[in-house]
Amino acid sequence: MNVNDTTSAAVLEQLRRRPADQRRILFTGATIVTMDPDLGVIDHGDLLVEGGAITAVGPDLSGGDAVVVDATGAILTPGFVDAHRHAWEAQLRRIMPDVDDLGGYVMSTLAGYATVYRPEDMYIGTRLAALTAIDSGITTMLDFSHNSRTRAHSDAAIEALRDTGIRGVHASMGPHFGDWDRQWPGDLTRITDQYFSSDDQLLTLRLATLATDEIAGPALAYGSELARFAKDLGIGVSVDAVFGTSSSEAILRWAKDGILSPDTTLIHATGLTPEAWKAMGETGTTVALAPTSDAQIGLESAIPAVDEALSVGIRPGLSIDVEVALASDMFTQMRALHAIQRMRAVNAGYGTDQQPHRITTHDVLDFATLQGARTNGLAAVTGSLTPGKKADLLVIQAEDLNNMPLNDPIGTVVLGSDARNISAVFINGEPRKWNGHVLDVDLPALRGEVHASREYVLNTPTA
Repeated sequence: MNVNDTTSAAVLEQLRRRPADQRRILFTGATIVTMDPDLGVIDHGDLLVEGGAITAVGPDLSGGDAVVVDATGAILTPGFVDAHRHAWEAQLRRIMPDVDDLGGYVMSTLAGYATVYRPEDMYIGTRLAALTAIDSGITTMLDFSHNSRTRAHSDAAIEALRDTGIRGVHASMGPHFGDWDRQWPGDLTRITDQYFSSDDQLLTLRLATLATDEIAGPALAYGSELARFAKDLGIGVSVDAVFGTSSSEAILRWAKDGILSPDTTLIHATGLTPEAWKAMGETGTTVALAPTSDAQIGLESAIPAVDEALSVGIRPGLSIDVEVALASDMFTQMRALHAIQRMRAVNAGYGTDQQPHRITTHDVLDFATLQGARTNGLAAVTGSLTPGKKADLLVIQAEDLNNMPLNDPIGTVVLGSDARNISAVFINGEPRKWNGHVLDVDLPALRGEVHASREYVLNTPTA
């Protein structure tokens, strides 16, 4: 049994010797978890990549002059999709692991640390978050960048995504507190022209906003004016802090005003009324759940709203949210949601003859891949190993100590695996992690930058 091709320096050299647009890669002998409803799981299958796209999936493929990667003993899956992360905060990781509530987070981070961030701090935090995402198998990350104090802050966040090679979604919003240039949202026009003029690139743009004016005032709250602005630019909208009675009332207003659609993503969605959920389902609005954030920080009901979403036909994406208090990886999100929902379902029927409706490992992997892509407006691009989509994929070792023997591939990915089992990550057909290491990163230099940025942020007086 050969599980060494994605640890071989010689194979990596072969891959990198060829120009990306002329590169052909044939993965052979893998268990392929396609997450495509029509293709399912393929045992001992092959997958062909040409340029940046998947061109064939199935048994015994012919690769011609392709570089052959023997993936026997490995699982191929789509890369995970993070539907919402505040990436700029990464150098403050776990600085408040036992935060009590949303107010504690807001006052320490958004009203405190955020106010002293320089553009270089935005760059360092965002780059660190994106590289960590790649390391743990997240190939697409929506960066809800809500500390855009100046044009330079926005530029730094976008350039950090670009420089890591991640499939990045820059969701731009002005800051909650402190001094800033008030260039948002108008500056999105310049950003579009400067960074997002092509439809065929790794980075895409969305408008980021809040559900209501309770936290940061009316300028940052979603409504008809911001919806028109996003529509004129042809970009989607991601709405954060969607929870409770006030957000439920806002959702009904948005539905009445015609500004809910599949291009609108509501984040968290905890503690909403049945009427709000009905409106979301009827308009095809997408939802990004943050399982550990909702439960750990205690947002409204503190229960990730997966049952509520499914009841109106919404299959949600999953997100990391804030690394100041939470884990950085998608494995944790999948497991937390899987356990919480199943506990809730069984508990609801305890002592009765009611049969609990429990989600499955397939469900949460679907949320973390295909549904995350749909939530980010990228369902046609990534999220499944479907011919025609971009080659965003993971090679997960199924014969490692913590995974062998392979009995159920989806169960192994969701419940057994972690970042150490990901021997390779490809984004747009380009190897970004190999032999268990993220490529093209000077780790000592990065470590120095991260520590210096953290010290500056922590030791600079806030306004």
